[in-house]
This record gives sequence, structure tokens and C-alpha cells, in this order.
Amino acid sequence: MTREETVDYHIKSAWHAISRMYNQQAAEEGFTTAIGFVLININSKEGTPATKIAPLIGLETRSLTRMLKTMEEKGLIFKSPDPIDKRSVRIFLTEEGKRKKERSVNTIREFNEQVREVVSQEELDVFFGVFGKIQQVIDQVQAEKGAGIDKPIFEI
Repeated sequence: MTREETVDYHIKSAWHAISRMYNQQAAEEGFTTAIGFVLININSKEGTPATKIAPLIGLETRSLTRMLKTMEEKGLIFKSPDPIDKRSVRIFLTEEGKRKKERSVNTIREFNEQVREVVSQEELDVFFGVFGKIQQVIDQVQAEKGAGIDKPIFEI
């Protein structure tokens, strides 16, 4: 099996191309795609507990901590003690953070609209179905690894 015949090659190639495109647009605004994803996951009105953000975007807690520090230095966010759990902090967007969040949301929306101009709803339904099945395989492999079952799926 060549790399072009593997599912993960196509997923990775597509994601890298999307990521480069998003990073280019984010750079024009003076931030990164990663910061954009964090901004998107912060509730503008109620703030968001810092501990909830990392799992939403697949980041390690220490990576998020560094990123939040950078975002605070850039004036995109501010921290406030959680009114319910005083041991926790909530992350809020500044006005500039709200503006960058809106830019991030619009960038994603525009890309998806462009895709929908060339890919039919039927094709998207199949695409999303295939990705759902791929996720099931991933979940199964992880469950087997967690249960100590160690078997190869395929050989390349």
C-alpha cells in the first residue's frame, strides 16, 4: 500500500493545507490559527473556565497555559476568578479578542461556504458518514489498546 492509498495520508494532507490557509489569514490579523481556535471556544458573555478549553481543542494543559499567557499579553483575553469555584479562573474576551474571534469564525464559515459551492450536500453527507466510521475505528483501536489488546490493523 502506498502512502497515497492510506486514509491518514489524505486526512493529514488536507488538514495541513487547511491549516496553512487559516494561518495565512490569521497572520494578516496578527495572530495564529491556534489562537483563533481558542478564541472561538471562549463564551463571549459568561467567559469559559480555563480547564474546559484544552479538551475542546485537543491541547495539552501546559500548551494552553502558555497560549493563554500570550493571548493575555496581546490584549485578547483577561482572566477573572470563577464566581462559583474560587480555585478556578474564567477566561473572557476583550473587545479586540471578540473582533479576532469574529474574524476566525468568518474565515471558517467562508471556507465551508466555498467547499459547499463545489461539493454537493449528498457528497458531504457521504463524507461526514465516512469520517464518522473512521472515528469509530479510532475509538475501537484506542479501546483495544486501553484493554491491552494489541493487534495490527493492516500492514503497509
